Amino acid sequence: MTAGSHTEAATFAAARARMQARVDQTVDAGLPGLPHHADVRTGEWTTTPDGDWTGGHFVGQLWLAARRGGRHREAARAYSARLDGREHSPTIFRGFLFHYGAALGGHLLGDGAAWERAERGARGLAGSFNPAAGIMPLGTAAEEAHSVGDAETSIDAVGAVSALLSAVADRTGDHRMRDAAVAHARRHIEICVRDDGSVCQSGTVDPVTGQLVRRYSHKGHSPSSTWARAQAWAMLAFTMSAHWLPGHPEFLDTAVTVADWWAAHVPEDLVTFWDFDDPAVPHTFKDTSATAIAAAALLKLAALLRGGRKYRDLARRTVDALVTGYLRPVPGLPGEIAVLTTGCYNKLLGLATADELVWGDYYFTEALAVLDGDLDPLAV
Repeated sequence: MTAGSHTEAATFAAARARMQARVDQTVDAGLPGLPHHADVRTGEWTTTPDGDWTGGHFVGQLWLAARRGGRHREAARAYSARLDGREHSPTIFRGFLFHYGAALGGHLLGDGAAWERAERGARGLAGSFNPAAGIMPLGTAAEEAHSVGDAETSIDAVGAVSALLSAVADRTGDHRMRDAAVAHARRHIEICVRDDGSVCQSGTVDPVTGQLVRRYSHKGHSPSSTWARAQAWAMLAFTMSAHWLPGHPEFLDTAVTVADWWAAHVPEDLVTFWDFDDPAVPHTFKDTSATAIAAAALLKLAALLRGGRKYRDLARRTVDALVTGYLRPVPGLPGEIAVLTTGCYNKLLGLATADELVWGDYYFTEALAVLDGDLDPLAV
């Protein structure tokens, strides 16, 4: 290992420790709900009572920490239990909630209660599968600004859906779940991936015939723009689908396509703006959460490909850009704590446009653990 790589490894390890200090401080705060987004000037969390679509990501951080022992396993179990009841919530985001919030505890720690919770979540999710459309729809309880229901879908949770349903199918022998996951991921190639490799976030389908009615972005600059988080979600979607649903080469091919588009269009500093097509670029918001998702996806892609070094190198440089430019202390919190700043939740609504975002924290933490040599990127 060179002196430069030693220095970088130490930087990543220190960043990971500071992120863990933030998790510990959040647990100690005894929040009334699950962390959602936080003001980077104060560190104060906005919480949700039932996890919204993001609560599983905080539990996922706890499961990652629990592998090292200590009090984190107890905290992970307690926070995971807060998701009970969400298996009945009609939203595709059960994929996020129960993959990160429950199945990770099973994969990483063999936690029996976590596996039982993951199974309940998977069964609820799979029960929404529409065979005519080949999807599990966004759902009437989806946490979006508009256009929710059984005719709508989005790229956002595809990767977590593939991972959750595949794992539970393997454990239970109910391979209808795997079949539903394959159909869902495959349909989103058609709906969301454009010919040039850019990604459109969402689509409307006829729930009776399954015909695609329109494709559009919920949260982008325009219905036809490339919202950065959609591109990153697609990178994660198809790398995770390629791993958890083997035997379908179109998933890995698509993962490469959307990752190559990202690499060709991300700004020189490797931290994306909130939407690639915002005409105000570069005088607009960055989104570190999309960047962190992309980095985690690139590490998975590198592990899936023979000769995937260029994707790992891009991930490494991306994480370094986040550490050096956007991981910052918070006035009033202890000095060992730092937060990932400059996440853009929803520019259209003016909601948390330069904040700490809990899902950004999770994917940043995951990527740091992989680069620290402590986590197989395909384990999660």
